Amino acid sequence: MTRAVHRVNVPVSGGDLAVGVWDAEDSAAPTILAIHGVTSSHLAWEFLAEALPGVRIVAPDLRGRGRSNDLVGPAGMAAHAADLAAVSAALGLGPVVVVAHSMGAFVAVAFAARHPDLVSRLVLVDGGLPLGAPAGLAPEQLVDAILGPTAARLNLRFASDTEYLDFWRAHPAFVRDWTPELERYLAYDLVPAGEEGLRPATAYLTTVEDTIDMNTTSTVTDALVVLDRPATLITVPRGLQDEEPGLYPEEHLARLLAANPRIAHDRWDGFNHYTVVLSAAGAARLARVVTHELALAGV
Repeated sequence: MTRAVHRVNVPVSGGDLAVGVWDAEDSAAPTILAIHGVTSSHLAWEFLAEALPGVRIVAPDLRGRGRSNDLVGPAGMAAHAADLAAVSAALGLGPVVVVAHSMGAFVAVAFAARHPDLVSRLVLVDGGLPLGAPAGLAPEQLVDAILGPTAARLNLRFASDTEYLDFWRAHPAFVRDWTPELERYLAYDLVPAGEEGLRPATAYLTTVEDTIDMNTTSTVTDALVVLDRPATLITVPRGLQDEEPGLYPEEHLARLLAANPRIAHDRWDGFNHYTVVLSAAGAARLARVVTHELALAGV
């Protein structure tokens, strides 16, 4: 990777939010706000940053993740939306194109509904519209049903970066897409766990809180009702374990799109839930979409 990222801290409720920024050489370059997924970090956007050298990318570590993992206070979509408003104010962002992946897409919908003056257009990557979550599950059962091993690893401990990377090498989503950039992204996820060694930075309880809010409250559906920013949903056929179907099976997706006719949709074959963002091929295709959205936004 040739683009350097620097980190700034933005005061929010409960502490400081860590924000990654890829500056462009041209000070007049357009800016996008990029929002990562449920157990991810700002480095999920390193591939996209490389594919968009002429675009400034502002990408926070959401509270409970990355270097924002020690923030005090509740999570949930409204809290994340308030954090993004604080980032926008601190960094002087006007209405921007928001690009968001997985849970970040749900955050983006809530952000656009609550702060439409800060959003010009939305690109929602495999998230943002309600999932077909089973009803009646206890919180941890719901997390397991939706995230499975993705959430289970948050309670694991590792002796070294190498052990953690070896843990991920066997992941079916990355069998054909293992890269040095992916290794940097994964290594950033680790934080000290005292005598236990290292642990993933994402807080398990925050993941539970966010998953419950996304799937069992009206936060997202209420936001979709009042959403008035142009939005495009990108979905992929394979899920978190490279399995079929992905997060949006065809029949479920058809119902969602019928209920939300203002949201455009594009289905991308050949990707799973991770590689649509965390691969050079996924980022290259996403970069073309972002470039188009920036043009439509007039920037």
